Amino acid sequence: MPNYKYKAINSAGKTVEGIHTAHTKDEVITMLRNSKYYPTSVNEYTRSKDIKQLELFNRVKLKDIAVFCRQFHAMLNAGVSIINCLDILRQQIENKRLRTVTDDVYDSLQRGLTFSEALRQHSDVYPELLINMIAAGEASGNLDTIMDRMAVHYEKEEKIGRKIKSAMIYPIVLGIIAVIVVVLLLVFIFPTFLELFNQIDAELPELTKLVMTLSNSIKNYWYIYIITIVTASYTVRKLMKLDSGIMFFDELKFKLPVVKGTVTKIYTSRFSRTMSTLLSSGMPLLQALDLVSKIVGNKVVERGILIARDEVRKGINLAEPIKRIGVFP
Repeated sequence: MPNYKYKAINSAGKTVEGIHTAHTKDEVITMLRNSKYYPTSVNEYTRSKDIKQLELFNRVKLKDIAVFCRQFHAMLNAGVSIINCLDILRQQIENKRLRTVTDDVYDSLQRGLTFSEALRQHSDVYPELLINMIAAGEASGNLDTIMDRMAVHYEKEEKIGRKIKSAMIYPIVLGIIAVIVVVLLLVFIFPTFLELFNQIDAELPELTKLVMTLSNSIKNYWYIYIITIVTASYTVRKLMKLDSGIMFFDELKFKLPVVKGTVTKIYTSRFSRTMSTLLSSGMPLLQALDLVSKIVGNKVVERGILIARDEVRKGINLAEPIKRIGVFP
């Protein structure tokens, strides 16, 4: 179904804007009038380049979600209604994309949708875990507690992510500098010794011959190396969009000697913390396993968790199938 962007005047005389999915333009107008809005314009909405650029340069980060949950909890705890919380938040959110979708969530609530239903319309911005937890909070009546737990969860996720990035900066920079230095040596420094080696007219070691060949190759056919690197990068990016490619690289993470230990700790932390949040909020074990498999971020672990879920459904204790995944300590 197409999307329609509308402008309307509410009962208080204020202009409201939003995007609604419907079969026809008349259906949107009917929806607005039933909501006691006076429509002023309704047009079919297409994602423009400006919107795409907005999403590209204003990506919603975990820090933004954590702040959103923390502020939402503070206001709910103070007795502010959900719709008033959104009205306040949409005026002070700094991230442009998050502010835009929060505006739409606010309008959706005014049209009669529940909070989780309004968020689900923007599942590309709001994490699936947050949406499902809010739905559980609405059903149980403890949404303020849920928002507090989700704020803590995303604050810890953001903190771990920041530590990982900080830890990776040094080896990445060191690797780049090492490659640049080696290329400079082979292209500019080593050729100065080639004439000397030729004048000696002596039998050179095989390793020296190999370096001489590599130096000449880079100097004379540098464009082939550049094309090869670009092609390889493009191929890897394409492979990482395929299920088989994603599975291959996710398996590779647990086999590389340098990063294996760190990767194991990251996924163990993410699995255990998310399970803790879900179970402490009253979610059944099978449903919690199903949800955590979608957000753990690794296809190997996801497949193992889903197998564990099926075995738990048959009556087997959780520990044994989790052990067979071969990832968690």
